[in-house]
Amino acid sequence: MTFTLYHHGSSVCAAKVRFALAEKGMEWDGVYIDILKGEQFDPDYMKLNPKAVVPTLKHDESVIVDSTVICEYLDQIAPETRLHPVDPADYAQVRYWTKAVDEDLHPACGAMTFVCSHRHTVLKNLGEEGVKKFLASTPPMSVTSNWKDLKDGYTRYGFDAPGAPEKVKLYDSYLFKMEKALEGKDWLVGNAFSIADVALTPYVNRLAMMSMRGMWENGRLPNVEKWFTRIEALPNFKACLIDWVPEDLTNDLRENGAKSWPEVAKILEIEV
Repeated sequence: MTFTLYHHGSSVCAAKVRFALAEKGMEWDGVYIDILKGEQFDPDYMKLNPKAVVPTLKHDESVIVDSTVICEYLDQIAPETRLHPVDPADYAQVRYWTKAVDEDLHPACGAMTFVCSHRHTVLKNLGEEGVKKFLASTPPMSVTSNWKDLKDGYTRYGFDAPGAPEKVKLYDSYLFKMEKALEGKDWLVGNAFSIADVALTPYVNRLAMMSMRGMWENGRLPNVEKWFTRIEALPNFKACLIDWVPEDLTNDLRENGAKSWPEVAKILEIEV
């Protein structure tokens, strides 16, 4: 089997697929799409993925889009290393998590990432005219059905964009749901590492990379803190979630996030 993964270091969805591939022991070749420079809008790439997002997986002649679908597909073609539980009740619990990621957490992460960091990066890299072109190129139907307008607002107005503080609170609410699910357990479902843990890892890691560990550290969410410590200790974590992020982008996420942290903490009523 030949796999080609179109991906980017900044994409939480691409990180999820890289993590799943590694945990399943599956080799792949990569095509790096710089989504902060607008390479996802290239017409040839949009023939593969009309939403102009990453990741996209090409398996021989089949093209699979949407990270959740890709992970499910990988378990179908390689069930011997499945990350989805066999037990129906556990499988349902896992699907609740992956469904929540797609419907709530991923849009919230897109909002928070642009508000706290990416807006500064694209402006620095592209300039005012480049940003206008970058925003205009986004398809109306992408991360969400109205992502084009939302991304425009998040990029231009930051925390003052309509709905931005609510997305911060929504993001935080899922950390609290994780805290409850992890009570007395090491992993999110059935006390066994699963696709639920794979799916949530990039979203918690995004906060860590944006200098926002205060959302769970200092006794706020001790179960999440212990869980993420276990995740960071996994052999595939660094290679899949850290090493693919370019150094300048890592610095931007850390520094821009640190500058944004007081505003996030204020929204969430966290003392700093």
